Amino acid sequence: MQQIMALVEDTVAIVVNSIDDQGYPNSKAMFKMEHDGLQTFLFSTNTSSMRVQQFLANPKSSLYFKGQNRGLMVVGKMEVCLDQLNRERLWFEGAEKYYPLGVNDPDYCVLKFTSETGNYYFNLQKHVFEL
Repeated sequence: MQQIMALVEDTVAIVVNSIDDQGYPNSKAMFKMEHDGLQTFLFSTNTSSMRVQQFLANPKSSLYFKGQNRGLMVVGKMEVCLDQLNRERLWFEGAEKYYPLGVNDPDYCVLKFTSETGNYYFNLQKHVFEL
């Protein structure tokens, strides 16, 4: 578990996967904002983005962390959070550049990913686990 958490901590940009309206996977690198172990991960993004619309239609998702000769995929569900508490939790100085109306900008939201299973690949072996 220590190696897995080191990979999570070292990863700056996580590959976030969603499902489009045709049923195809879509991938996008997103900056890790906050996380609670392997259980939950928080990201901020534009409410108007294609990704948010995909998560509203189908919350199934996965995250991928790539390291040197190792990788971790966690599978779960993504929730679109528009509440004040989550918005303030991830707000940072300088975010006005992206959200000119501030923390209450209607185009600012938080994505909350909750893990269900994990798949860690290292040293030519795959380790599947429940969360």
